[in-house]
Amino acid sequence: MVFTAVLAGCGNMSKGWLAALADHPPLQGRVRIVGLVDLDLATARARAAEFGLGEVMIDTDLDAVLTATKPDLLLDVVVPAARQGVVEAGLAHGCHVLSEKPMAASLAAGQKLIAQAAAAGRVHAVVQNRRFISGVRRIRRLIESGALGQITALHCDFFVGAHFGGFREEMDNVLLLDMAIHTLDAARFMAGVAPKAVYCLENNPAGSWYAHGAAANAIFEFDQGVVFNYRGSWCAEGANTSWEAAWRIIGTKGTLLWNGDDGFEAKVVSGDSGFFRELTPLTVPEPVDIAQTFGHASVIAEFLDAIEQGRPPETASRDNIKSLAMVFAAIASARSGQRVLIADKEVSS
Repeated sequence: MVFTAVLAGCGNMSKGWLAALADHPPLQGRVRIVGLVDLDLATARARAAEFGLGEVMIDTDLDAVLTATKPDLLLDVVVPAARQGVVEAGLAHGCHVLSEKPMAASLAAGQKLIAQAAAAGRVHAVVQNRRFISGVRRIRRLIESGALGQITALHCDFFVGAHFGGFREEMDNVLLLDMAIHTLDAARFMAGVAPKAVYCLENNPAGSWYAHGAAANAIFEFDQGVVFNYRGSWCAEGANTSWEAAWRIIGTKGTLLWNGDDGFEAKVVSGDSGFFRELTPLTVPEPVDIAQTFGHASVIAEFLDAIEQGRPPETASRDNIKSLAMVFAAIASARSGQRVLIADKEVSS
């Protein structure tokens, strides 16, 4: 099946979407762009020319483009403040919608979108592309194998000096809302257990070029006694971690270290005596399905497959709101200075 699609939001983020559609073999020929929408017509026209999109409809009015083109899909790449209206418009026009993250500006707004998608009988999913990389899939497989024993803790360090310019540098809670959701979603996916509560300290360090919240330290409590420690900053110059962060995952039998790239080190206890027990290296298994390790392209492919197969995609909004709830609970904790419970419908202290 060839899907027709309108893409809304033609800024820099749209390049990744369009490149995935054009260059990733499993996606080639599956989606035909019929419209581009952006408040800046010059930006939309430049993007159409860059990707050779030909005679697509280009306009500033999303409703007009959706009415004229009647697409199967709406690809939502707008800034977070505009997301609610864009998704609602797509669903109202009968589109399946794939959105950039975060999926909504509040949990109530997210729940409203989930209800609207269900009422429309359409799929609404979110681009959590970081869970579709080889390292994350490999760690999930290792944990599921039981080789590390029962998981007791995940520790994550994310330190990057990122100079974006644009809307991010004006956002409130910029690290937690715009970036940490990737890492929090990966932790929830890898651990395979639900988050219950969080205590978070958020700050904007001296020298930060962001308006608010460029750094955060958070302790998440998960089910089954699992603790997830997150330390992050988007204004930490001098020693960048990977964009996927640096991880230490501890189980009752041993520990896995991952540098966020190709560096894995896993060891399990093999002796039963001595002050420090003897350790044996552990091989981290390859992903079960290589097609699920191409990041952005894999998210889109999974979205299309789910529509064709009549099932929810892995990053369906109904599931993704659980990761969004972690973010909003962390923000609520930072504001109150208190431990906050996590729920996908409301946050209570």
